[in-house]
Amino acid sequence: MENCLTLIFLSSVIKLSTAGNVRLVDGNDSCAGRVEVYYDGEWGTVCHDYWGLANTAVVCRELGCDETSNTMRSAHFGPGSGKIWMDDVRCIRLVGGSRCSGRLEVPHGNTWYTVCAAVFDQQDAEVVCRELDCGAPVQVLGAAAFDKGDAQMWTQEIQCRGNEYQFALCPASPSQFCSHENGVSVVCAETVRLVGANSGCAGRVEVLHDGQWGTVCDVGWDLPDAAVVCKELGCGEALTAPKGAHFGEGSGRVWISDLQCTGSEFTLTNCGLYGWGIEANHTEDAGVICSGVRLVGGSRCSGRVEVPHDQTWMSVCDAVFDQQDAEVVCRELDCGAPVQVLGAAAFHKGDAQMWTQEIQCRGNESYISLCPTSSSLKQNCTHENAIGLLCSGYTDLRLVNGPDVCSGRIEHQYLSKWGTVCDACWDMRAASVLCRQLNCGIAVSVVGSDWFGEGSGE
Repeated sequence: MENCLTLIFLSSVIKLSTAGNVRLVDGNDSCAGRVEVYYDGEWGTVCHDYWGLANTAVVCRELGCDETSNTMRSAHFGPGSGKIWMDDVRCIRLVGGSRCSGRLEVPHGNTWYTVCAAVFDQQDAEVVCRELDCGAPVQVLGAAAFDKGDAQMWTQEIQCRGNEYQFALCPASPSQFCSHENGVSVVCAETVRLVGANSGCAGRVEVLHDGQWGTVCDVGWDLPDAAVVCKELGCGEALTAPKGAHFGEGSGRVWISDLQCTGSEFTLTNCGLYGWGIEANHTEDAGVICSGVRLVGGSRCSGRVEVPHDQTWMSVCDAVFDQQDAEVVCRELDCGAPVQVLGAAAFHKGDAQMWTQEIQCRGNESYISLCPTSSSLKQNCTHENAIGLLCSGYTDLRLVNGPDVCSGRIEHQYLSKWGTVCDACWDMRAASVLCRQLNCGIAVSVVGSDWFGEGSGE
């Protein structure tokens, strides 16, 4: 048994830490120890074959511990007793959608495999959604609903009963060939939502527990807590964490209070909390406003407009964006007023997917995530129609005479006049600051004054 125990060290004072069906035993604090799992009424150990950082991350997440790069094997915390419940543990993931929806992929060796729709059913989906802490399955989709991907195909038939808490516990049997056109996708019910703002990235925070949606009390509610919600929903960074039922009072249970998130957790339920169900008033419901926009391909205040959706950034179609939307974007980015709204991919087409829903800002909102959107899709909108925006505070620096916007002679605007920058003491550190300010990545080289020609004026 000593050679078959998976042992793990997690960062973070007790001998045993547990979260439902997983616990750490014989470590020197609550986030270290031998991994044990509870199955069929009995605690047992996990074999260390194929155990790696991906497995470590799942255990850390489940126990609410910070992730670490330190994974230990070969009975570092002493041999366990009883059954060895799990071996060759390989985690699962959903790709191409959100944290709780997408194409199902499973690892084998060092490679990820797409699962064939023909070997997957509702009971398998129950286990996938449970393992990912995503509630119940809403839909199982075939025909590569979340794109085909380029992973190899996993064709073994998965035979979950539906009550397993981890996909690796489901038996499998050999099956037939399956093409990428038949990759299976799963849509799970997420366990966190934002309500009351007509936006997926702002609103009152509600969590799903025991089949019922309830609110979060704002006692101890702060920006790290909000950051976890924004990350979980694929909504960029947290801007504010409103309290006092800013988005209206909820109803039903107040599920949790005094959360202790660091901001690095994957889900809100991984943060430290004192049980479920508290006595609190809905006048104290917590809210969140996430960043809903960024500008790409220009400077901090100019570029192609992109908004977050389902864990990815999407370019906005010029047919669904107007001057009022531009007012909100420039205000949110602290870039003054809009100077020009540019269509036809003025800041390059990019490779992001297209966001084609219509944004319906009034123009006085503080954040674009507070603007409602229509569910009507604009058809025939391609990357050629990506919207660009130039705000009045776009920058007081520019690059001139180069082949593109990210190379050239440096010029600086002062008192409404453009002038050049002397190269005395100019080095890569200064160039790196400039590149970052212009949204141009990292500095590659610093060249002499004759490279892009001499300037004029001051």
